[in-house]
Amino acid sequence: MKVKFDDHERMSVLAIRGEITADDVDPLRKAVIERMDKKICDFVLDLGQTEFIDSKGLETLLWLQEESVTQLGQVRLAACQETVRKILAITRLSGRFTCCDDVEEAVRSLR
Repeated sequence: MKVKFDDHERMSVLAIRGEITADDVDPLRKAVIERMDKKICDFVLDLGQTEFIDSKGLETLLWLQEESVTQLGQVRLAACQETVRKILAITRLSGRFTCCDDVEEAVRSLR
């Protein structure tokens, strides 16, 4: 997994490429915590190039959402590929996240 962060005041857009698996979540969590320490509390996850999320990856998305809410922020998923949508549906987590068609829509929804 490769993550590119694009920070804007209290919002960060995370472009995630590859898979979100147990091997990847610790560096992702650390990077998110660093941003939260800088008062960034809204997060957009661009999943347009994310092919797969395992259970640890899903756990991390839930953690991010919970931590963001404690900071009075929100999380949006953007450009989810069909595989990711199916994983969210099968695990009954699709209702826990707001999914937007693209990053621009997700960013607008947080302003």
